[in-house]
Amino acid sequence: MALHLVIGNKTYSSWSFRPWLAMKVAGISFAETLIPLNSPDFKKRVLAVSGAGKVPVLIDGETHIWDSLAILEYLAEKFPDAGLWPREPAARANARAIAAEMHAGFQSLRQQLPMNFQRPIIPRKINAEVAADVARIEAIWSDCHARYGKGGPFLYGSFGAADAMYAPVVSRFHTYAIEVGTATRDYMSAHMRLPAWKEWDEGARREPWVLPHDEVDYPDVPRELSEAAR
Repeated sequence: MALHLVIGNKTYSSWSFRPWLAMKVAGISFAETLIPLNSPDFKKRVLAVSGAGKVPVLIDGETHIWDSLAILEYLAEKFPDAGLWPREPAARANARAIAAEMHAGFQSLRQQLPMNFQRPIIPRKINAEVAADVARIEAIWSDCHARYGKGGPFLYGSFGAADAMYAPVVSRFHTYAIEVGTATRDYMSAHMRLPAWKEWDEGARREPWVLPHDEVDYPDVPRELSEAAR
């Protein structure tokens, strides 16, 4: 039976983006169901597959896994050759630590710069707390690549679970034109060149739904059309 990933809007759902991108890049086949976050029956439909009532949810037969990081861990065990975590123990421990830091932290950045794939690139002034989050993330990326990533453009050389965990941050930095260093910009570009990234981006830009709390310009809702719609 094929894996089945239940996700929310591609425009906004950063948690859904993480395992979706990891599976696509790793070549792991799966079916996809998108439930709009503002759908009247969202909770009912998600509760049918997860007691948490949140997306994403990975379904593998009778096994249901919710939470992005838990899904990535499950996939790493099920598909060891996908290389979602580094093989070298010290690098793997480091990757898990920074993934967990992303999972639990950076609340100021999340709140002031919500992921929004349909918003045109428009700079947004950030406060001191967000600036501190940005600085910490840049330090993480720089340190990981310097220590473990010399074999490629991603944190540990090739794309893996830690990169997937930070993919929504790449989107945020890009969308809100956050000032970052050259090394950070290069890392962002590596993400955005991925065919899987472009596939998600195109899907997001075709979505009709608007969630006001994720639109920092609301009631103005600027939109950038997909390549297919131009």
